Amino acid sequence: MQHAIFAEFYKPYRENRYLEDYPMRPSLPFTKSIADRFNSVFAALFCLLLLSPARGQDLQPKLAALEAYAEQALTEWEVPGFAMAVVYRDSLVFSKGFGTRTLGKNEPVDGNTIFAIASNSKAFTAACIGILVDEGRLDWDDRVIDYLPSFKLSDSYVTREMRIRDLMSHRSGLKTFGGDLLWYGSTYSTEEVLRRAAFLPLTSSFRSEYGYQNLMFTVAGAVVEAVTDSSWEDFVTARILEPLGMKRTLTSVSAFANTGNIATPHNLSPGKLGPVGYKNVDAVAAAAGLNSCVADLSRWMRLQLGRGAWRDIRIFSKRASWEMWTPHMPLPLSPAAVEMMPSRHFRATGLGWFLNDYQGRLVVSHGGALDGMLSQTVLVPEEELGVVCLTNGETALQVALTNKAVDLFLDAPETDWSKLFLSRGERGKQREAKRDSTLLANRAKKSKPSLDLDAYAGTYEDVFYGSATITRDGKNLHLQLGASPAFKARLSHWHYDTFLIEWDPGVYYDFPMGFVTFRLDSQGVVSGFDFDQPNNDFHFDEMNFRR
Repeated sequence: MQHAIFAEFYKPYRENRYLEDYPMRPSLPFTKSIADRFNSVFAALFCLLLLSPARGQDLQPKLAALEAYAEQALTEWEVPGFAMAVVYRDSLVFSKGFGTRTLGKNEPVDGNTIFAIASNSKAFTAACIGILVDEGRLDWDDRVIDYLPSFKLSDSYVTREMRIRDLMSHRSGLKTFGGDLLWYGSTYSTEEVLRRAAFLPLTSSFRSEYGYQNLMFTVAGAVVEAVTDSSWEDFVTARILEPLGMKRTLTSVSAFANTGNIATPHNLSPGKLGPVGYKNVDAVAAAAGLNSCVADLSRWMRLQLGRGAWRDIRIFSKRASWEMWTPHMPLPLSPAAVEMMPSRHFRATGLGWFLNDYQGRLVVSHGGALDGMLSQTVLVPEEELGVVCLTNGETALQVALTNKAVDLFLDAPETDWSKLFLSRGERGKQREAKRDSTLLANRAKKSKPSLDLDAYAGTYEDVFYGSATITRDGKNLHLQLGASPAFKARLSHWHYDTFLIEWDPGVYYDFPMGFVTFRLDSQGVVSGFDFDQPNNDFHFDEMNFRR
């Protein structure tokens, strides 16, 4: 059904598949037809009137409403600051910072303030592949192993048949966020992360289900490197960032030392809003490595809305743009999602982008999330509209604000997105509090560990992740994950052979209440342990530590 809806929705463009003559801008074919019909100075003057300053003044009420909404949101959300930019009909019409770069300091955010944009980096990687396809150096449907012979997943068929477009459309068979503990805060190199990915079990058959994958985009970055004999960082800089003049977009946090006006990440770990440190994610740079500002990203959005062209520069072809914005994997649309946006009928993955319809238009979007920084980019190609919001907090504010901006430009029915998402957040906190109460009520308070604490100490190994050590720390145990220096925790006895995890503040993640449970063999000897650590981003159950 979703495919049928999309086909009808896209019918005007599907018939001219690669948009070489129909660039998905309704106003342009209209004005071009007038010029062709009259072939006169009048037509040219008419076009100039359409693009005159007076026309731009019609935007002022919308932009004023957006600014007022953003100012109000700053007081409602637990976010120190954020920046927004809006591009419309190939012009930057709004660029503004709100709040502070660091809580408690007078460091105003502006359009040049740098934030981590995390998974918004994926669209850059897709564009890099598109450039190489344009140049005939590879094809979207080439096999990955033809460029990366060492590439391997746990299923030999999937390893052999994985195509480049599969890497970027989240249909590998790996589950959402599968394997992310390999790179998050770890010391593993890109090569080691991808080598260990071979031990991840597939949770669905190939191309049958959606599973959001950072590791597969990292593989796509490795393909870029194999084809160009240069690093992903150098290629994206030379072929995209430099031509667009994105001088404040950095491929690694290691470049921060020579740069000013950088936002500080903030979150609620451990329970109170405060600053946290940046994590180096160079190992998965092609999936999440870029840091940028809304001034730079306004140029990126104009490039995207220009179907690969910005000013007189063409970065990638319209054909490549079409491939990136073509649905590759349908996504489920829940009744709750439809209730929140009744005009939405489909969701799908493109290549480096997510696709859906809204108010009768195609919407192309992606978000980004790393410790203390969340962001959102939204494009409405038919309206030549792009909106980006970068924040230095961990809330849904960026989605509320980009939704509000789109509504204003589409003259959609008014929705208070801040109120809606704030109420959803409160319900989430209530569910978590209820879970904690249930755990406390079910705790066997008078139970004791089966063994003396020294018996649990030792080195443990997991074939997928690597090592972990357990040491005794007085009346408690201490956990250290070998590849992730910050991942350490105190383990206090909960009941039986289960211990409560109290993560070190340096983890920078506000984990819910979680546990480690030790396994004993038939001889009463500790043979391993398992995690029960709920969260939204990582699968601790992928690790099976053995003594």
